[in-house]
Amino acid sequence: MRILAIGPRAYLGDVYLSLRCEGHEVRVFAEDPPEQRAFGGLIDCVADWQAELDWIGQDGVIFFERIGRGALQDELRAQGFRVVGGSAFGDRLEQEREFGQAVLREAGLAIAKSHSFAHSALALEWLAQHPGRYVLKHDDTARTTFVGDHPDGADLAFMLRRAGEGRVLLMERLEGVEVGVGAYFDGSRFLRPACIDFEHKRFFPGEMGEMTGEMGTLAAYEDSEPLFAATLDRLAPRFAQARHVGYVNLNMIVNERGVWPLEFTCRFGNPGFAVLAALQPNGWGDLMARMASGHSTDRQTRFATRPGWSVAIVLTVPPFPAHTETSPTEEDPPVFFLCPPDGAELDHYHLVDMRMEDGQLLGRRRSGHLMIVTGTGPTVQAAQEDARARARNVVAPELRWRADIGDRFLNGERERLCALGWLP
Repeated sequence: MRILAIGPRAYLGDVYLSLRCEGHEVRVFAEDPPEQRAFGGLIDCVADWQAELDWIGQDGVIFFERIGRGALQDELRAQGFRVVGGSAFGDRLEQEREFGQAVLREAGLAIAKSHSFAHSALALEWLAQHPGRYVLKHDDTARTTFVGDHPDGADLAFMLRRAGEGRVLLMERLEGVEVGVGAYFDGSRFLRPACIDFEHKRFFPGEMGEMTGEMGTLAAYEDSEPLFAATLDRLAPRFAQARHVGYVNLNMIVNERGVWPLEFTCRFGNPGFAVLAALQPNGWGDLMARMASGHSTDRQTRFATRPGWSVAIVLTVPPFPAHTETSPTEEDPPVFFLCPPDGAELDHYHLVDMRMEDGQLLGRRRSGHLMIVTGTGPTVQAAQEDARARARNVVAPELRWRADIGDRFLNGERERLCALGWLP
């Protein structure tokens, strides 16, 4: 296939490199200046994606890697282009918290009590009258979610005073197993199978420290159907009405009171793309073709997956999870492998914010988000050790990563989900 990838910084460059290895023609457009671009020295970008539309034609695939361009994607589809990524509807689900909760409620799903405010000052006033533990979420998805621990909300009040401008949502803090289900949507229906995943967002092992984008994930394609059918699949008519094409994930809390959907991710997540890639033997080209051909009469809605579990570990250096645009390139740390991977082994090392200079891999100090390593196995323990072995193979100054990805599941979450009937 011909594939035109569009993103703000080519953060999914690892996907584009994989597509090229599969034999596809890939052109990449990144919105940021070349000197700030991820995958410098590894991927050459085109100057204007619109100038590539004649090349891509109506047989190729245009891929958008981030949210925020859903209306443009809808417009391109209306013009006859095959577009994978999302939709205006998907953007609203992820970016407008109150709207996402309303859609869940309309689908008949139970939702946690939540209160939306035009700005943080109003939320502070409400919190003073309704003290308690809440989760602070922002419509701006670049802002980090904060989970309050103080019984009266004193820690949350501090975060609200620092929240700045923009709409915020205070959601009841629920106790239970945090789990997600995800699937690829082809414009008409979800492809099967769906996945089940367990994200680890705290910076430190043992679920301590600040919330990050994500430090690692445990995932599988097996045994996801009961939870998927009870939640995300019930929203298929809404996604079909919007002609959404791309990956959708629904994060939720499961406890003895029921299933409580929390939020949507309507894009290829990071490290979500990597943890699933390890379980998808036919590669990204196969999946993109299936999604892009969703309205054809001969489409196949089931794709091949590997059995067992996948563990993804995020490797970082300072300032992660903070981010700065002022870091000089000479401070970008070198990254080495004790045993350089090749062949199929390379498929388990996924670069994120890195570049190549004079044959040396360098991590971008601005984000410190170096790469994701994955491991697979018939059991969670086997997948964990497989991933840890690859993490130990990477050397970089001030390298940090969590060695406990998947431990929560082994130490009680599996048993609780089994007892509630969601896992066999």
